[in-house]
Amino acid sequence: MPCKNLFLICLLIWLGISCKSEKDPEPSAPSAFGLKSVEVNEINSGLAVENVSLNPKIRFTFSTALNSTSIKNGFTFKTGSGETVAFSGTLENGDSSVVVEPVSALNGLNSYMVTATKFLKSVTNGTLQAEIKVSLQTQVDSTDKFPVLSDEALLDLVQKQTFRYFWDFGHPVSGLARERNTSGDVVTSGGSGFGIMTIPVAIERKFITRAQGLERLQKITGFLKDKTQRFHGAFPHWINGATGAVVPFSTKDNGADLVETSFLIQGLLTARQYFNDPGAAETALRNDISKIWEAVEWDWFRKNNENVLYWHWSPEYEWEMNHPIQGWNECLITYVLAASSPTHAIPKSVYDSGWTDHGNFVNGKEYYGIKLPLGEPYGGPLFFAHYSFLGLNPTGLSDGFANYFTQNKNHALINYNYCKTNPLGYNGYSDQCWGLTASDIPDGYTASSPSNDKGIIAPTAALSSFPYTPAESMKALKFFYYKLGDKIWGEYGFHDSFSIDQRWFADSYLAIDQGPIVIMIENYRSGLPWNLFMSSPEVKTGLKKLGFTSPNLN
Repeated sequence: MPCKNLFLICLLIWLGISCKSEKDPEPSAPSAFGLKSVEVNEINSGLAVENVSLNPKIRFTFSTALNSTSIKNGFTFKTGSGETVAFSGTLENGDSSVVVEPVSALNGLNSYMVTATKFLKSVTNGTLQAEIKVSLQTQVDSTDKFPVLSDEALLDLVQKQTFRYFWDFGHPVSGLARERNTSGDVVTSGGSGFGIMTIPVAIERKFITRAQGLERLQKITGFLKDKTQRFHGAFPHWINGATGAVVPFSTKDNGADLVETSFLIQGLLTARQYFNDPGAAETALRNDISKIWEAVEWDWFRKNNENVLYWHWSPEYEWEMNHPIQGWNECLITYVLAASSPTHAIPKSVYDSGWTDHGNFVNGKEYYGIKLPLGEPYGGPLFFAHYSFLGLNPTGLSDGFANYFTQNKNHALINYNYCKTNPLGYNGYSDQCWGLTASDIPDGYTASSPSNDKGIIAPTAALSSFPYTPAESMKALKFFYYKLGDKIWGEYGFHDSFSIDQRWFADSYLAIDQGPIVIMIENYRSGLPWNLFMSSPEVKTGLKKLGFTSPNLN
């Protein structure tokens, strides 16, 4: 019996082991799955996509079929600032692909992020190996932001709105132009000269009355004549608009700025020629302007009688800035006025040796098949073609070096063709979005040009080129206003600058950029500022002295 019991025990043990070994194995965890591809609008463009349409389709393709119930929580769609975007998710390709689409059109020139998260599951309950983030930068919204106007009405609107910078935002005490819209009491002498030149335009366009314009100019000239600090008749770059005291532009630039002074005098002479009524009020205004003009000691800025003019002089640092005015840039007007002065004129030798450096400012090379008579390669920033020529009429103006309308037209066309060609590949540059000149940039300011291209477009560049490139400038104006108007159009016209590539839009206005827009559009439309300035008898004398010829000098 004991042996039989032992046999039964062993049999039971064996059966137990045998049954355990025949059980199913423990179930393994669901396998993870991964991404095979991402396509945005049928193009495999990687995980960072620019210039995306406003109704994009983002197709994620995975290595396995997906659980349809996980789609809702398995994806997120957010703006760059983190706001949720409503979207739909549709399965395709045997449920291994998901097409994500926003329910409503996205906003133009904005950032978005679409994410496939670990809440996404496969049909076997597998988990996504790692989150997949797809960043989207949308293209320009091509819809018109404002009702379409006739070309003439649009030009009227741009001039009127931009003029408000100088009229509504002019300093309440002095009437002068603030440097920028955040400058408080700091006004700018050169920018004020530009602002003064907009007043005859505004009167003729019926934005203001002649009496209003006269009153503003009486305030301005009275402040310049009686309150503003001057140095040998020249004005500082920056002035306190309430007191007239110098506001240093930099440590050593705390005295005279001859170039800014020339921009101011250009504006004052234009106003003097416009307010030509024989009555007492306008006669007194003309006399005040002539006193300010005749007090500038242009010849003294030769620094010990050298054959060149110097830009700066400081009562504390004297000539330490040591910046001769020469080459081809924005300063031709300085030499023209210095030669034209009835009281402190320079001889032609200063122009020849200083400004032209005996002709060394000649270029003569071709860029994009366009010959550039003067200046640096590709022409430099476009304000070279604007600031001196707000009053100086380049039409038919020639000397031994260039026809100055050809110079400025070709400069503008080179700038246009550079942006159209877009050799650095900036998103947004085109034949309707162009113009490189001095302007604000993110966290700074620079003189943009084809040789110093930061991807920043300044509306003043194309718009102030209207006399030279009317078709190209009109195309740019329509793009800026109708397509980008929700981004760059504001209280005083177009904001200073922007970058489609960087999704950056300045909120600033600068006097030296706003003024040329009003003035050069008017020179294109009627020639009024050119006609006024060139009617000054002193200017005619100075230009002839320097060897210029023009039908406007007769």
